[in-house]
Amino acid sequence: MQKSILQAVISDQKVLKWQPSDIKRQHISIVEDDSVVVISGIRRCGKSTLLQAIRAKNKEQDYYLNFDDERLVHFKVEDFQQLLELFGERYGKQKTFYFDEIQNISGWERFVRRLHDYGNKVYITGSNASMLSKELGTHLTGRYQQVELYPFSFLEYLKLNKIEPNALDHFSTDDKVILKTAFNDYFKLGGFPAFLKSKHSEYLKSLYESVLYRDVMVRNGITNEQELLELMFFVTSNTSKLISYNSLAKVIGVKNATTVKQYLGFLEDAYMLSLVPKYAISVKKQLHNPKKVYGIDLGLMRQLSFQHSEDQGRLLENLVFLALKRQSKTIYYHHDKSECDFVIKEKNSITQAIQVCWTMHDTKTKQREMNGLLDAMAAYQLKEGLILTEAENDRLRVDDKIIRIMPVWLWLLTHK
Repeated sequence: MQKSILQAVISDQKVLKWQPSDIKRQHISIVEDDSVVVISGIRRCGKSTLLQAIRAKNKEQDYYLNFDDERLVHFKVEDFQQLLELFGERYGKQKTFYFDEIQNISGWERFVRRLHDYGNKVYITGSNASMLSKELGTHLTGRYQQVELYPFSFLEYLKLNKIEPNALDHFSTDDKVILKTAFNDYFKLGGFPAFLKSKHSEYLKSLYESVLYRDVMVRNGITNEQELLELMFFVTSNTSKLISYNSLAKVIGVKNATTVKQYLGFLEDAYMLSLVPKYAISVKKQLHNPKKVYGIDLGLMRQLSFQHSEDQGRLLENLVFLALKRQSKTIYYHHDKSECDFVIKEKNSITQAIQVCWTMHDTKTKQREMNGLLDAMAAYQLKEGLILTEAENDRLRVDDKIIRIMPVWLWLLTHK
């Protein structure tokens, strides 16, 4: 790569004006040791802002490069040495490096390994889960800590809007109205930081196209755009429902279910969606059972999908799933005699069962949700279970078991 181009990129990025954020990201913990710090997540969820916040706190701040720059499209692994020399010439010797979207460069992990081996501290961001984990696992085993970042949580949304939940009484009528109104807006808008500031739907459309074409199609060599678009439309319109590769293949007109499996894997790698398996002791059974599908953000999903008013409960379930993911929970669904939306595994056992529905006012709905939860509680010998709803709050005893019914907005505030 031409030295002059690389010099220009370094100079231009030096003067970029990053807006500092006073919002401390939830569930983010970075251990300050000698390991490589990897911040991963979907585009525009705040990775660069977090990286800049880390950079601003450190004494050494200059060795920074964002590889998501079209002038670096011809940057190769051998150009890293030139980059290292240019950093030294311009700023003098430093031992702290910051790289944005480094997975754009094939072979990057070898350079990062060399930096680490020579006692340097390295922070990197990336938007592809599989690519990062594969390279890191191969060349940096035991030498890195990975931080997964998501669009804003409800608590982060409140902070963005200058609402301090700790200063409010959850049981006060006035304060409850403030929190519930904020939750309704968050439930509609989702958590992408820039969209929450602009409210322009074109932003979400542009973001979706960028992820789909750059992080999914181009990166994986997909040529049939229509198949991928139809798949995304279908799964986002059917969030929280059970899916199988064979059924999806028929829906989008693909002959081979393996193609659908690959597409979904690519979309997962780009953090667009997540697949949740049915819990089974046998891994083979987990692989063959239908999966439940969830999207990365409710605002983005509303933009992409076809939703009815009766889909509110499934979107609420998706919101709960994202909250559990932010807490790094290992998530499954349960289905035996009845279905339970989420069972949480810790170490080698299921420790929690959670059911989600919009409302339990209807007798049949209440019985169905209770049956699913009780079935899971019996299967995993749990004494307590949780049902999350849009507004209801109650505590029930069924034989020797306790069922807590709680509004999602309150659960999000009290389970940090």
